[in-house]
Amino acid sequence: MSDGHENESARSSGALSRRQVLTLLGLAPLAAMIRPGDSRPAPLATRPIPASGERIPVIGLGTWETFDAGPSDAALRPLQDVLAAFSAAGGRVVDSSPMYGRAESVLGELVSRLGIRPALFLADKVWTSGRAAGIAQMEESLRRLRTPSIDLMQVHNLVDVDQQLATLREWKRRGLVRYVGVTHYHAGAHADVEMILRRESVDFLQINYSILEPEAEARLIPLAADRGVAVIANRPFAGGEFFRATRTRPLPGAAAEIGCRTWAELALKWILGNPLVTVAIPATDRLDHLADNLSGGRGTFPSPDLRRRISAAVRTA
Repeated sequence: MSDGHENESARSSGALSRRQVLTLLGLAPLAAMIRPGDSRPAPLATRPIPASGERIPVIGLGTWETFDAGPSDAALRPLQDVLAAFSAAGGRVVDSSPMYGRAESVLGELVSRLGIRPALFLADKVWTSGRAAGIAQMEESLRRLRTPSIDLMQVHNLVDVDQQLATLREWKRRGLVRYVGVTHYHAGAHADVEMILRRESVDFLQINYSILEPEAEARLIPLAADRGVAVIANRPFAGGEFFRATRTRPLPGAAAEIGCRTWAELALKWILGNPLVTVAIPATDRLDHLADNLSGGRGTFPSPDLRRRISAAVRTA
């Protein structure tokens, strides 16, 4: 992914670009993420987990669909490159689930290959009914992820939420999980999620939140803040609908005000312009898309007025 002008400049000056240095060091995945003209990227912004004060980067990595890959090296190599680059760039939060096909097993293998488990904040889910079934599923998830404990375990889509939360609290006391949470992906369930947030003590809420699916900002996200609950934004691109809505449109002028060069950056910065959101978890298996996603977690985030202008520009696209 070298750039001709960059190479010519390096030859004439006798200096090597950062991209070329990384390539020579065998760090091609990182080199591929350096855009022409970029210097060292700013660090990812971090935000605190209310329950503990621990800070985590605002851009994570989802694994739905993308990490549901076959065991061949050809299938795993792009994902290994993405995971290596994500971690090297300061990314920590990686989210998976037993309902994501082979994603847990693939993630566990690649984390083990790269030796980066201590650097990551692994989030997973329990998605079944009954105490015994929940325990069995979580034990299998730990086996697939090749880790004796997990940073965050969440009750997926509120399935058997009372029983699974009881088990998760027991696991937390035993040191098998550090944080517990609940998740959902659809606005139709937000009333049920609100009920759980008001009734239960959890550390994290994972919910769908994006320019095209902003409903959570009306009640759920403020409630989470009031209850001291961290917020993970899933479906940041509304399941791809965001790109289908904008693919033929130029970026609005508002993008330049916060240094955005792609729609993906703009979408993520819009989400993170809400200071009550802790982390967004876009999924990707491509280094160029990862670079865009990580850029969404750096620099300036939009003000409330700019967020309204961005929303208006997208909705008229």
